Amino acid sequence: MIHYHEPVLLDKVIEGLNIKHNGIYVDATFGGGGHAGAILKRLENGKLVAFDQDEDTMANVPDDERLLFFNQNFRFIKNFLQLYKLLPVDGLFADLGVSSHQFDLQERGFAARFSGPLDMRMNRSAATTAADIINNYDEQKLINVLRFYGELKNAGSIAKTIVKERKSKKIENTGDLTRIIEHFAPGGRKNKFLAQAFQALRIEVNDEINALKALLEQSVEILNAGGRLAIISYHSLEDRLVKNFIKSGNFEGIVEKDFYGNKLVTFKMIKKLIVPTEEEIKRNNRARSAKLRVAEKI
Repeated sequence: MIHYHEPVLLDKVIEGLNIKHNGIYVDATFGGGGHAGAILKRLENGKLVAFDQDEDTMANVPDDERLLFFNQNFRFIKNFLQLYKLLPVDGLFADLGVSSHQFDLQERGFAARFSGPLDMRMNRSAATTAADIINNYDEQKLINVLRFYGELKNAGSIAKTIVKERKSKKIENTGDLTRIIEHFAPGGRKNKFLAQAFQALRIEVNDEINALKALLEQSVEILNAGGRLAIISYHSLEDRLVKNFIKSGNFEGIVEKDFYGNKLVTFKMIKKLIVPTEEEIKRNNRARSAKLRVAEKI
């Protein structure tokens, strides 16, 4: 088994899912299996269906007849559940973060602290790498990626410099990219700046925003009435999509009403935004930006 991070907000996730011993649950982001293991402990003759597109996670899958694992992107959840006649389900969970295992592998290219290939693919058989984006996107597309996914105010200057640098030499590894952009970091915030830039590329490489939208839209179709949705996000754009969808059933957050003025909603919020305690953050620094939202299908 590969050593992975401590599961984030574990107790709150389990509490939010309100697990029934004979229910069917989905872990859309299996990773190291921490959350999945806690769900399995509460199942007797129930079923857990888990997904993860990273083939490394397969080393963490236990031999348990209650667990069905798919090495696939979670945007295909409904198809697999239909195929195996497991609809509807009683709970759906996703942790949208990158595992510490992925961050710690130099050859995966997720972290600026290593000099490795500009890869960043969760699914290593996918076609597009971070190097493809850095070397082939035009200036405006690079600006959009850095501004919207990295929330970098100086995205224009960064993109312009990248385009200029790649004309003389292809940018192939994380060290090259770091050297080119690090001087744009605000004083004393180099690590955070680089994390934001790398995050932006990772989100684009893996089409994470569209995958999340697909997951949320499918949640309406796959969950039982009374079924729970629990999502941990680490980026304001992701959290806003989750919040708006729970509130309104769309990504704009606009609640529609019927002819009589009744709100047309699919979910009710179980609790307000849940964030880790100071104690958990001290114990597990990865949890510092985590935001958990839990809702119940009406």
